[in-house]
Amino acid sequence: MKKFYVKYFKAIPNDKYTNIKKGFNSYFLHFDGECRLELMQMVDINERSILENICGIHHFAISVGSKTNVDLLTNILREDGYSITGEPRRTGDGYYESVVLDPDGNNIEITT
Repeated sequence: MKKFYVKYFKAIPNDKYTNIKKGFNSYFLHFDGECRLELMQMVDINERSILENICGIHHFAISVGSKTNVDLLTNILREDGYSITGEPRRTGDGYYESVVLDPDGNNIEITT
């Protein structure tokens, strides 16, 4: 996951944090501006109840600055084998965006 966001969205990761006792690892990814994303992993996440943990996200958007950049990045991700679940288009609320699944299957809106 870290490599995906660094390669395609120019995220800058911090050093990996590990808590061996809890089987927990995380990275904070810093994007241009104030945005940060924490990628977390727990060794026994599949054994824990969904009621104990909030897992996954529905979607989030990352601005790449222009319509041209949306189109270019969408095509690069497609060529690299990622699933494009929303082709580039103008949305009803006025954004130009596409949607790609990250390696964990989260919907990422690539927008202007």
